[in-house]
Amino acid sequence: METIKSKLGKGGLILAAMGIMSIVLSIFNYNIRLLAWVDVWGNTMGWVIRFLLILVGGLLYFFFGNYEDE
Repeated sequence: METIKSKLGKGGLILAAMGIMSIVLSIFNYNIRLLAWVDVWGNTMGWVIRFLLILVGGLLYFFFGNYEDE
């Protein structure tokens, strides 16, 4: 069970990092290849998806990222 929580925390950190990188790169009209689909539904929905990636990734990292054995 500990490995699952650890992997969820790492996955959350990756999601949040990809969301932040996507926001920074979208300012310069670039995008991460894995997240190229976020602008399919329009610019506003793309920004909503980016912020949701950061929010969900941050929550996963907050709840599962710093799991330590007791």
